[in-house]
Amino acid sequence: MLRLENIKYSRNSKEIIKGVTINFEDNKITSIIGSNGVGKSTLAYIIMGLSDYKPNDGKIYLDDKDITDFSITERARLGISLLWQEPARFEGLTVKDYLSLGGKIKLDVIKDALNLVRLNPDVYLSRYVDKKLSGGERKRVEIASCILLKPKFLIMDEPDSGIDLMSLDMIVDIMKYLKDNGTGVIVITHREEIATHSDYSYLICDGKVLKSGVCSDIIDYYRSTCDLCDNVNAPKENLI
Repeated sequence: MLRLENIKYSRNSKEIIKGVTINFEDNKITSIIGSNGVGKSTLAYIIMGLSDYKPNDGKIYLDDKDITDFSITERARLGISLLWQEPARFEGLTVKDYLSLGGKIKLDVIKDALNLVRLNPDVYLSRYVDKKLSGGERKRVEIASCILLKPKFLIMDEPDSGIDLMSLDMIVDIMKYLKDNGTGVIVITHREEIATHSDYSYLICDGKVLKSGVCSDIIDYYRSTCDLCDNVNAPKENLI
């Protein structure tokens, strides 16, 4: 289990995350739902251990081990990975080279991963991971790399970003594939089409957990309350 315990984070004297406690279970899909600007991506960066996102207070545990002070590299070695909202470009590096992780992964396995993200290996293995690939193509390559890593936990920050609406079912299929193959999936999204496939959901607003439970209940609450709120970042409800 990956656990956030009373996490607080401020930047430039502004409090962004305000005492968040969340449990992410192994081999489960957990969604973090909320409108833009409520702190969802900040939580992702805190979990991953980015240098500018060390919490001011609170603890992060992986299987009861305190990893709060661990670097991004140390967390990656423990099996925590992040699917970036905006995938990187690598000039001069082919898709095959990028996905082979220094030659450690067999070509057939790489092809299987590309097929899962609906990229034809015969077309894409020799392509370069640069500006000639569209944002959606680079996002698919990035997802394939996460599949090949076989992480213990994968944080998917807005996985549909840069992906056309027709491919949302691919994202869902990937989430289920990862879960079935031993990965705990943490999906950060504002799309019901993605969140509805999670085992458990947390609704974030104004840097706090507003509500948690099965996804259908959270979505119903979001529709009836958050969509009607005059200020979605600071609802007039009692935050929990």
